[in-house]
Amino acid sequence: MREIERELIEKAGKGDTRAFRELYDRTSGYVYGLAYRVTGRKHDAEEVAQDVYVRIHRSLAVFRFQSAFKTWLYRVVLNTALNHLKKKRRIAGHEVEDTEGFNAVASPEAVRSVEISESELKLKRMLERLNPDQRACLVLRELEGMDYQAISETLGINLNTVRSRLKRAREALIAIGKKEVANDAMFQNT
Repeated sequence: MREIERELIEKAGKGDTRAFRELYDRTSGYVYGLAYRVTGRKHDAEEVAQDVYVRIHRSLAVFRFQSAFKTWLYRVVLNTALNHLKKKRRIAGHEVEDTEGFNAVASPEAVRSVEISESELKLKRMLERLNPDQRACLVLRELEGMDYQAISETLGINLNTVRSRLKRAREALIAIGKKEVANDAMFQNT
């Protein structure tokens, strides 16, 4: 995502619909992509992206430029995605797919940019098995390239918490990977 000019953010925050639309156009692929990497599902990423833009619309007027807009946006997307996942886990039973839902959250180019290959699909399945807090830290570190301090600031958690979540996430991924390799070997021998 390229840098967003302060003037555009201020205009959007004051209710300028053209400015908000431009802000949306420039950030929607990024928002959808990050939401998808955290949630692991297209439908969930679409819901998260919708919620993110509702939250941005409501709170952009009070954005004080104390941090970079991108850092603030990271935090909004991640918190929204994590809350979405936690809410889904609290709901007993099965997930009901909304077949008539609003599907115009991200441009077709943004959706195509998130299409995944077979190896990425394996990684996606592995990431889904991590708890949401560990997954968020790992996505920010390994997929977004953020340093530990930036992750700490983005998620609003202690630097040592970032370290421990990343350590546990990596250990869990190694264990999951070993289990999958063992299962693949057993499948090939039968």
